[in-house]
Amino acid sequence: MADVRTIMTWTFFEETTVPPEVKEILVEGEVPEMAYRTVRDVAVITNKRLIISDRQGLTGKKVEVYTIPFKSIIMYSSENAGLMDMNAELELWTKAGNFKLNLNKRVDIRKLDRLIGKYIL
Repeated sequence: MADVRTIMTWTFFEETTVPPEVKEILVEGEVPEMAYRTVRDVAVITNKRLIISDRQGLTGKKVEVYTIPFKSIIMYSSENAGLMDMNAELELWTKAGNFKLNLNKRVDIRKLDRLIGKYIL
């Protein structure tokens, strides 16, 4: 596992379906809202947390799952993509450290911004 005091970064390319292995870990009353695909991984935003399923190794059979509960988010910022900068960014400051999410221009940063705001504000 990475040192949580450093910034961990993932890049979301596009919306996707919620994978079965993430559905298996949802708790009672937890509802998946959106899912995003990275290169090999997937991130799912529920009504309670952000889940990132990080496939590891050559085969991708080993999976590390990161959970960021909304109640642990102290502050967040969002930045839309510009002409020269092709990715939008969402940065989360939590009790454990900082997490940076890069979003391809195909991902609607404001839609994600509204969803996170809905659950942490």
